[in-house]
Amino acid sequence: MINVLLVDDHELVRTGIRRLLEDVSGIKVYAEAKSGEEALKEARKRRPDVVLMDVSMPGIGGLEATRKLVQLYPDLPIIIVTVHTDDPFPSSLLKAGASGYLHKGCSVDEIIAAIKVVHGGKRYISSDIAQDLALSLLPGSGKSPFEALSQREMQVLLMLVQGNKVQEISDKLCLSPKTISTYRTRLCEKLRVGNDAELTRLAMHHGILDGI
Repeated sequence: MINVLLVDDHELVRTGIRRLLEDVSGIKVYAEAKSGEEALKEARKRRPDVVLMDVSMPGIGGLEATRKLVQLYPDLPIIIVTVHTDDPFPSSLLKAGASGYLHKGCSVDEIIAAIKVVHGGKRYISSDIAQDLALSLLPGSGKSPFEALSQREMQVLLMLVQGNKVQEISDKLCLSPKTISTYRTRLCEKLRVGNDAELTRLAMHHGILDGI
């Protein structure tokens, strides 16, 4: 039996995925969480075989939760299930240690296949996402300006554009306010914007806010 931890802040999504997998032999959703913090707590308590992880959630979010889970349990396969399919999301999550990447609109057969593949020690990326990742490496592909960001910079960016203040981000990521301010300054420099409002507009233009 492959025991799955399902992480998503929307109860309707969790219910839908759980029901889709209810009748699947050999796979069981036996724990759920609605935030990155809850995912860490449930993983420590229940020790799942596979994690299905959303990206955009309250608190530390899916990117930071993935990074921390991989640090704690290097062999724990994590499949990202999200509406975010364009870079920099796939690249950032895969660099953070995710084993799989699926779109929320994928079929139940693909979710089942992904769970079995990553449980077997391999990676699973939806074909359309894999194609986009491959095309983004070609010359003249018009890469997203967010691709140059580190995992931590991307995490701070996501929290800033969701309206979190420096102190709130500091508390959630257990970093000093000065460190978060430094990240914000670095983001503005790398992305060539002057303030949080311009940062948010740029994020909207590139679809970073889609689904948040």
